[in-house]
Amino acid sequence: MGIGLDLPTFIGQLVSFLILLVVLSRYGYPPIRRIMEERARRVRESVEQVDLARAEYERVRAEAEQELARARQQAHLIMVQAGTARDKLLEEALGEAKRDSQDIIDSGRAQIAEERKSMIEQLRREFADAAIAAAGAVISETLDAEKHKALIARALDERLPLEEHSPE
Repeated sequence: MGIGLDLPTFIGQLVSFLILLVVLSRYGYPPIRRIMEERARRVRESVEQVDLARAEYERVRAEAEQELARARQQAHLIMVQAGTARDKLLEEALGEAKRDSQDIIDSGRAQIAEERKSMIEQLRREFADAAIAAAGAVISETLDAEKHKALIARALDERLPLEEHSPE
């Protein structure tokens, strides 16, 4: 033979190869193919689960961002309301302080006016008594004290009226 091929060995190897091919295709390849298909199915499911997880993550992240934005908005609104409430309380406190101080001033003025009126009345009585005593001593006779008090009171009313304007 010219190509250096031994026919009986070749046929033996061919028959062995064909038997091995039949045995492998019948008993070896189907389990391997099943394992490969199962693995491919698991990879597809894993990819789908990853895609679902990614979509869920994006959805949750978007919700969290929206919730955070709402929380920031509410915090800002609360701060604005707190500032407004603070300003209102300050205005009310200032108004109340002004009213209280005006009440104190008015009360002080009324008290001063009352004390002034009382002092003028007391001075008038003392002056009337002194004038009667002086007049009695000058004319050396007993005078009617009530007539003289009325006369002096009339004179004082003309010169020192009891109701004067108090300084404001």
